[in-house]
Amino acid sequence: MKKLLVYLKDYKKETVLAPLFKMLEATFELFVPLVMAAIIDQGIQGENVPYVLRMGLLLIALGVIGLTCSITAQYYAAKAAVGFSTKLKHALFAHIQSLSFTEMDQLGTSTMITRMTSDVNQVQNGVNMVLRLFLRSPFIVFGAMVMAFTIDVQAAFIFVVTIPLLSIVVFGIMMITMPMYRKVQAGLDKVLGSTRENLTGARVIRAFNKEKEEIEGFEEKNRALADMQLFVGKISALTNPVTYIIINVATIVLLYTGAVRVDEGSITQGQVVALVNYMSQILIELVKLANLIITITKALACANRIENVIELQSSMEWEITDGARKEDRQQEYAVEFDHVHLTYAGAGAESLSDIHFKVKRGQTVGIIGGTGSGKSSLVNMIPRFYDASIGSVKVDGRDVRSYGMEELRRKVGVVLQKAVLFQGTIRENLQWGRPDASEEELWRAVEISQAREFVEQKEGKLDFMIAQAGRNLSGGQKQRLTIARALTGRPEILILDDSASALDYATDAALRKAIRDMENDMTVFIVSQRASSIQYADQIIVLDDGEMVGLGTHEELLVSCRVYQEIYYSQYPDQAEATS
Repeated sequence: MKKLLVYLKDYKKETVLAPLFKMLEATFELFVPLVMAAIIDQGIQGENVPYVLRMGLLLIALGVIGLTCSITAQYYAAKAAVGFSTKLKHALFAHIQSLSFTEMDQLGTSTMITRMTSDVNQVQNGVNMVLRLFLRSPFIVFGAMVMAFTIDVQAAFIFVVTIPLLSIVVFGIMMITMPMYRKVQAGLDKVLGSTRENLTGARVIRAFNKEKEEIEGFEEKNRALADMQLFVGKISALTNPVTYIIINVATIVLLYTGAVRVDEGSITQGQVVALVNYMSQILIELVKLANLIITITKALACANRIENVIELQSSMEWEITDGARKEDRQQEYAVEFDHVHLTYAGAGAESLSDIHFKVKRGQTVGIIGGTGSGKSSLVNMIPRFYDASIGSVKVDGRDVRSYGMEELRRKVGVVLQKAVLFQGTIRENLQWGRPDASEEELWRAVEISQAREFVEQKEGKLDFMIAQAGRNLSGGQKQRLTIARALTGRPEILILDDSASALDYATDAALRKAIRDMENDMTVFIVSQRASSIQYADQIIVLDDGEMVGLGTHEELLVSCRVYQEIYYSQYPDQAEATS
């Protein structure tokens, strides 16, 4: 929690004024029993009506002043807590964005969402409650005890015994429940993960008629979470009844002692009423303190989870550079893999082994292989989504680890396997590639990606509104727009990671021809399961189980590479028969 308090530094005034005004409210509240004692002893017993009225007005004044102080304290506490959570969310989101894919894979999407939302809200509530009650409640408790000593020392010793007993109960329950709340939040992660999977995969679930199984799985996780919440809730619920029992027993003892002391003439009836009022104030404040402790317990558990994310450092460090160097464009090879090995974090075996090849500027490279052969892993290393475990990946003769992030990502345009579009207009999505792209450049990118035909038919054309995740577009339309987005950035290296899988053969061929006919000498990597998509590439890389088993042109590989032959002839059986 200490590391998170730095986000309160801009709210120093509020963090001081909120508890200060609560202390003022508490101070005025402590005078109320004394005024009541005076009304009973001097006003009622002496039948002094004017005195009762004056003291009544004083009570009203104390109430109004206390209410004003309370509202002011609540305002400053809320302002500090909301401002704190806003800054924390910004910092947490920025930190998550700085993490590499390795750390994101380890954390998981559902966990990050929970920590950005539920956990931060719990911490916000904790900060708000602490600023309002953390000083006020103990002040009232010990203040009431001190005021009791000013009335009668013998009766006040009841407070001395009662308060430590209550403290043991409250803090004991807190120590027991704190680790349990951490488990509850972990259970919430699982429920959220299951919910996210079911919502994003709703079509697949219905297609395979798996609604019943998924509902049962969700109910199991939800039941486990509910059981944990009920168990920790039962323990937390002990706080109120136990404190009430202790306070009520203390009140009975106090009334008995007070009655004896009144009979002896040591104290007055009004003072007994004042002592009972102080005991009631202690009861109310300790109940508040117990609830505060529960809130703080939840907040601390959530704060620790947030801290775990903030303390997680990216395994990938980026250089700070001034920008692209002129000599980069003079290099013969655009991309080089120098005996590269890749092992994912936590994986038992290498995903890529001894990958070695060079690609000249302006060449088109096809990458093909069976499912799980490492095609995406290979191209993901060019924009440095992952770092090589052994060996080096070079772009324009420089190791990718020597680039600044912006510099490298400006050189490389990536179209991932899963076409992802964001809610907004087509124009806004395309301008992710380059925010200052002109209208003409946007249409040129749309035309090359073979998207012009359907974009012109949309209402508003480039200003057509895309729904979240592109739900109002077909798979092929989404893929073509993601290609257009990458082309808008005018990259030197374009990676198409199986990004035309939803296109028909004619559109796929037209797309590849349009990219080849572009004016600049862009280097293109095409990852595909289709032999037709890569057979005209300048060189083809064939992968099998993470190893490069073939490198050459289509004709060369048909002669020398068994894996390529199997892939090609499985797609073109007629030619297999002709060659046999």
